[in-house]
Amino acid sequence: MNQSELVSKVASISGATRKSVEAILKTTADVIAAELYEGGEVTLPGLGKLQSKDKPARTGRNPSTGETIQIPAKRVPHFTAAKMLKDALAK
Repeated sequence: MNQSELVSKVASISGATRKSVEAILKTTADVIAAELYEGGEVTLPGLGKLQSKDKPARTGRNPSTGETIQIPAKRVPHFTAAKMLKDALAK
């Protein structure tokens, strides 16, 4: 499901306008991104928890040349599914 399909489905189920649903989704994404950028976490009830994790620097290898390279440390988003979601998908 892409963003347009999500907006349409939420709008039809909730009775809200597409424009208001788009604004809410954009604001939600912005708030989540800002919280993760600051190193926090966001719990989405029934879905799971989003948090940022720091990946340490590591040594890698260029697959085409075989040359050893240093991969820098970085912060990545991480999602942990809620038990409720896992159980629903397992049925």
